[in-house]
Amino acid sequence: MGVLLGLVLAAEVSAKSLVDYVNPMIGTAIHNEGGTAPFVGPPHAMTSMMPMTRENKMSTMAYVYDDDHLMGLLASHQPTVWMGDYGYASVMPGQGAQVLTLPEQRQLAFSHDNEQATPYYYSVRLRSQEAKPLRVEMTASSRAALLRFTFDRSEHSWLVIQGINLNPALGDDCNDYSDRLRHLRGWVRIDPERGEIVGYNPDRQSAQLGPELPNFKGYFVIRLNKRPARWGTWDGNHIYADSLQLYGSRMGAYVEFATGKNEVVMAQVGTSFISIEQARANLEAELPGWDFKRLCAQTRQAWEEKLAAMQVHGASDNDKTIFYTALYHAYLLPREFSEQGRYYSAMDDQVHEGVSFNDYSLWDTFRALHPLMTLLEPDLTCDWITSLLQMYQQGGWMPMWPNPAYTNIMIGTHADAVIADAYMKGLRNYDVQLAYEAMRKDAMVPPNGDTERRYGDRDPWTAFEGRAGASFYHSIGYVPDDKTAEAVSRTLEYAYDDWCVAQVARDLRPDDYPTLLRWSQNYRNLYNSDKGFMLPRRYDGMWIDLDNRDRHGLTEGSKWTYLFCVLHDIPGLCELMGGHEAMARRIDENFDGGHYRHDNEPGHHYIYLYDYCGYPWKTQELVRKHTRINYLNAPDGLNGNDDCGQMSAWYLFSVMGFYPVTPGSNTFALGAPQFDRVSLRVTADNAPHTLNIVAEGLSEQNLYVKHVLVDNRPLAEPFIDYTTLIHARELRFVMTDTKPLK
Repeated sequence: MGVLLGLVLAAEVSAKSLVDYVNPMIGTAIHNEGGTAPFVGPPHAMTSMMPMTRENKMSTMAYVYDDDHLMGLLASHQPTVWMGDYGYASVMPGQGAQVLTLPEQRQLAFSHDNEQATPYYYSVRLRSQEAKPLRVEMTASSRAALLRFTFDRSEHSWLVIQGINLNPALGDDCNDYSDRLRHLRGWVRIDPERGEIVGYNPDRQSAQLGPELPNFKGYFVIRLNKRPARWGTWDGNHIYADSLQLYGSRMGAYVEFATGKNEVVMAQVGTSFISIEQARANLEAELPGWDFKRLCAQTRQAWEEKLAAMQVHGASDNDKTIFYTALYHAYLLPREFSEQGRYYSAMDDQVHEGVSFNDYSLWDTFRALHPLMTLLEPDLTCDWITSLLQMYQQGGWMPMWPNPAYTNIMIGTHADAVIADAYMKGLRNYDVQLAYEAMRKDAMVPPNGDTERRYGDRDPWTAFEGRAGASFYHSIGYVPDDKTAEAVSRTLEYAYDDWCVAQVARDLRPDDYPTLLRWSQNYRNLYNSDKGFMLPRRYDGMWIDLDNRDRHGLTEGSKWTYLFCVLHDIPGLCELMGGHEAMARRIDENFDGGHYRHDNEPGHHYIYLYDYCGYPWKTQELVRKHTRINYLNAPDGLNGNDDCGQMSAWYLFSVMGFYPVTPGSNTFALGAPQFDRVSLRVTADNAPHTLNIVAEGLSEQNLYVKHVLVDNRPLAEPFIDYTTLIHARELRFVMTDTKPLK
């Protein structure tokens, strides 16, 4: 990443620290659609600061590596490429007699050669509209940021502040501006004496998918260290010189200064979802002064402490960059949503007391991200579950994908899986009875209008977050294709979720257990033994055949993608396919035929299914292959959307040598470690200790596992349970170049 321009932090570190390996540019290119961004701020920041190279909207990030113009420093709440931003605001410098306000007007060209990005600091050198050097820097805390602009001599240096950006030219299938343009107005006010600009932005880019929220606003307070000489407001192409406040739909404010050569102008940015006063309180609590270097160091240390939970040994600098960037991505979300003991809830549009988190990509992250965090962050896991339960109390359902309200995006009720996985691991610092109540509702209660609506993904607000088609799933044993959208995927995922709820019911509500376990077998009703696939069925029982590319009835995948999506009953699936050998042949067909798609989540466990069929060496080969080809140290180095840390969590598990095929089961399937040693910080019996995962004899040739020892005791099968893992001090894989016998 190089030495940070104008910053001596790196020089003060005697050895390269873990955070120095993070490359936030990984996954920011259009190619492979990594859907990440060079976010600046601490882990789980409420507001993520980022450079803005394009106008933000659903289906693209506001920073894309392929772009060559900067249009602002954005206080963003967009979690990933397919979700919307909300309550955002941006600041952009410029120079010239005419203030340029709109993003396409104010943007300035830059080169990546003059750009530096870390989790705690971003800088870029620009040429202003007057062709003078202009330097931009930022660092951030969770709810506030400190921006630094180094201007050249000019009578007309300025900062443009933009809140709301309802630009109908950005409209497409994912972005509907019609209703928002009719009803939403942002607001801004300038106080020249205090050198302060305040405002709010009520925009939620995914609003068409969720409920009305009359009280929702993203509030901001911006303070300057230099009193402006001139100021004004703007809306669209209209500039209102000397205006102190304005309401509008694509609007903001500007302040103007005379600057000398290399003069530094700084701006503090405080954010809130509660009020202007709370944004000011957040700013004062997190940025007590103008010490840029101090805030950099503080945020840097926050990342260093988190990254130290996993330490990799015997890896090249390039591999360490991939490793620690993956861990950085895993620690971005869910985001903090509480502010000094209070939080705004988008589930009931009110302010509450307590701790809150938001932006859960549950369809993605239940698979590996949340299981990883049960190891690294057991206390935080319980806080996340508490937040999900608060959403249940305030909105009626646990969310599927809050952004920050209900959105009706994706399928299944995978908060059930997150809770079951934590509960089975003994993590219970939340209201366990309330948790089961919420899970039970997911399993037992169909959403409103369940038999009348198809409930297509991203349909405009349909007032539910439950399991669409559950009425049919309960009565005929599957979701019928002619009644409910994505019926095959829903049936398979509901069956897994029912199994998850059953694990908790066994302790808390035993009379529910037999019913839930019976429903968890509903996946069998969609396996067509003649075709050898999970296929759609109509309500009358008739089958619908699919070709290899047809996605009819399926969520983000083909019939190959969903052939093995029975996470909770792999022996049962194996039986349907005709036994271990037959299932292994089908998995071979999946990989040999090019059907495996690592760029999306439903197949993330497929590599590990060979363990269940008696061919663990095939798992070991594929782990070596896919940890290398899908993860590179490059802007296009993620093969697919990182999806809020899921893609990265898969990598972290896989290079350690094990993977949670069935969250909620407490069983990890073994693969093969890819580094000499990974030290993992874990907690057992309330006492933290270090687990060393060792690959003895690892080399390019020695990619197979001869045997595995847990504290010098051999494992008989290619599996390890959670309790054994977290109590161990050493998990040793003895590597060989010979494929083990079956």
